[in-house]
Amino acid sequence: MRQLISLLVLPLALSAGEAPVGNVVFLHPDGTSLASWMATRFLNVGPAGKLNWDQLPHVAVYDGRLSDALSSSSNGGATTHAWGLRADHRAFGHVEPEARALSGYPGPLLREAQAAGRAVGIVQTGAHYEPGSAVFLTSSHRRAEEAAICAGLIESGAPVLLGGGEAWFLPAGVAGRHGPGKRTDGRDLIAEARRAGYTVVFTRDELLALDPRPGEKVLGLFAHDHTFNGWPEEKLRASGEPLYWPYAPTYAEMIAWSLRVLSRHPQGFALVAEEEGSDNFANGNNAAGVLEAHRRADEGIGVVRQFLATHPDTLLLIASDSNAGSMTLMGNRADRVPLDQPVPAQDGNGAPIDGRDGTGSLPFLALPDEHGRRLPFWISWGTKDDSSGGVIVRAAGLNADRIHGNVDNIDLYRVMYLTLFGRDLPRP
Repeated sequence: MRQLISLLVLPLALSAGEAPVGNVVFLHPDGTSLASWMATRFLNVGPAGKLNWDQLPHVAVYDGRLSDALSSSSNGGATTHAWGLRADHRAFGHVEPEARALSGYPGPLLREAQAAGRAVGIVQTGAHYEPGSAVFLTSSHRRAEEAAICAGLIESGAPVLLGGGEAWFLPAGVAGRHGPGKRTDGRDLIAEARRAGYTVVFTRDELLALDPRPGEKVLGLFAHDHTFNGWPEEKLRASGEPLYWPYAPTYAEMIAWSLRVLSRHPQGFALVAEEEGSDNFANGNNAAGVLEAHRRADEGIGVVRQFLATHPDTLLLIASDSNAGSMTLMGNRADRVPLDQPVPAQDGNGAPIDGRDGTGSLPFLALPDEHGRRLPFWISWGTKDDSSGGVIVRAAGLNADRIHGNVDNIDLYRVMYLTLFGRDLPRP
């Protein structure tokens, strides 16, 4: 962690507005819920310990409903966060020529910040086409238009673009650093990015060794698709693949590097960073993968907490848009759960149960509590889709006091906009 924090530098002065303005860091650990954070706490710091997530002072219950659905989709939720308008379930931004965000600007939040002279960037542990970050810079007719989405990111000119998905930056069959391209339009986005002034990096070591010159833009392509393998435990064991590719930078490393670069900008910055593994592993009902993704997400939160200690003019905002997999946690008395025997494959309602190595494996064991006891727990799954309920918003820093009670997806846009531009937008 010390190495990560050492990447951060002091910010320069920000411009004044109608109200105090500053920087925004929106962390989106996708698919996370209160139950998943509790399990992460038990496993990594113990029941009486505190994650970085636990230590953020402002908290609210999140409502992620969309215009045509009571449960969110990743793309619909991200569109609402990025535009401040309650999107429909299929939306990936707004492609209509007359489309306007809640502020009146004809584009999403990061594009408006960029037009106002802020430095902007996205971090994504999944492929670059994932909506939780991409929708803040580009729009598409459909979520499945990966090639168009990745092209839109390059065309945005955002100075920091870090994620996976190299396959969608190269023509079909053209060899890349991580595998062959998949584009059917013949465009080589890596070559286009270089002509547009981007330095392109492909590994953790290349990113962490890079110290961009002023005005230099950086594109990170750290995997053929995602930087993780979001499959069920049984498929991962059969494949021999790891949860996360070791040559890719972690969520925390990408955030720390981005903060170091973006915070040099004299007019401030906005960063959107998504941990996608927490969603994909949950929708694959892989409890071990979910908990590793959460551990990494919490490490990223810790980096930004340290940044806030010397940059109080920054808003840290953390939210998901759904409870992926309807994950729940069970922790019965230790005398009822033999620690040397597998947990049942299903509960009494037929819901699948995961132990530490998947279905029918030994229970997870929490770190010691305040009395030195190590207690067992396991995870059960209600679905392989995104569901409502249990999503919590947390915040710290400038304007974080706006996060309390109940908030919804539009409120996240409003507090980010207030921080960047000093305007308190009315609800639509």
